[in-house]
Amino acid sequence: MAMDGYRGFLGLLVSALLVGFLSVLFTLIWVLHYREGLGWDGTALEFNWHPVLVVTGFVFIQGIAIIVYRLPWTWKCSKLLMKSIHAGLHAVAAILAIISLVAVFDFHNAKNIPNMYSLHSWVGLTVVILYILQLLLGVFIFLLPWAPLSLRALVMPIHVYSGLLIFGTVIATVLMGVTEKLFFALTSSGYSTSPPEGVFTNTLGLLIVVFGALIFWIVTRPQWQRPKEPNSIFLQPNGGAQEGVEGSAINFSNVDKSDSELNNEVAARKRNFIVDEAGQRSTM
Repeated sequence: MAMDGYRGFLGLLVSALLVGFLSVLFTLIWVLHYREGLGWDGTALEFNWHPVLVVTGFVFIQGIAIIVYRLPWTWKCSKLLMKSIHAGLHAVAAILAIISLVAVFDFHNAKNIPNMYSLHSWVGLTVVILYILQLLLGVFIFLLPWAPLSLRALVMPIHVYSGLLIFGTVIATVLMGVTEKLFFALTSSGYSTSPPEGVFTNTLGLLIVVFGALIFWIVTRPQWQRPKEPNSIFLQPNGGAQEGVEGSAINFSNVDKSDSELNNEVAARKRNFIVDEAGQRSTM
């Protein structure tokens, strides 16, 4: 299928992947070169897993999961497969975020440092909890075939909005965490004197902001949304297929379709089905 503005999409996609990869690479260089490396022994080396896992999973992988539906090379794949990939990437990001929290709490407890006293920690824990809830609700409502179509149509706009809100909040939380870490770490050289570590890590923060901006732009362009599937089957809320409307279904998982549009299309198809049925009976 042809995509409007394909070259522009491809350029932004490559840019997003490059900037996201650089963000992960800069985070690794920061902890390996400036912060003495990684470990799991209750020391600062264990804490260093926190920024690495957050940037890798909660920023980069989550960003890819958000735009996976926009990739035109996947439009021929089934919607169920793409839903599974979307949920799988988010699950990986959630697991990495949880491990990053374990690393922080374990380090704080080993060093008798108080937990949950900064704004970064408050927002960070809140966004992780919301992210997990978003993932679970998405799996039960959109991936598994149990939820009625009316519920999916109702929840979809909320699901899309909350996903972008969480992603934006994650980026803001990461920036707060980077600044907080530099204030604590650069006490001898002084953060205000712009030491090499401070300049390097500030650059990392800018890369993360650019990555987030590119993801937001890609996912909010209507011309790059996944097309509706013309050959799917209209399913009734009880899971059965409505007779007589196969091959011309409504794609209820399309994130750009509003509730009113869904209701209008459903009503129109029901009217057409009733008219066709009455016409067939009149000819008998």
